Amino acid sequence: MLKPFDARVVVEKPKREEKTESGIFLPDTVNEQGQTAIGNVIAVGPGSRNMNTGEPMDMGIEVGQTIVYTKFSATEMEYEGKQYHVVTERDIIAVVED
Repeated sequence: MLKPFDARVVVEKPKREEKTESGIFLPDTVNEQGQTAIGNVIAVGPGSRNMNTGEPMDMGIEVGQTIVYTKFSATEMEYEGKQYHVVTERDIIAVVED
């Protein structure tokens, strides 16, 4: 299991549609549109520390939440054959609530 350090979360890498609604297959070389991505949080780090007091600051994100984050700031990685993004807390834009 992955356990991120500091104020980071591990997110399942979103799957890109390889076929459009009209049936056209998209090659991997097609540029991805948009600056954000949506993914499910699978692991949360302990959070950062207050620079003045040294006290830990809790993360506002929990495992199982769906988040919107800046796509190009995420670090891509592979673990046990699956693709993940590691995202810092400051790059999380929103939590998707149902």
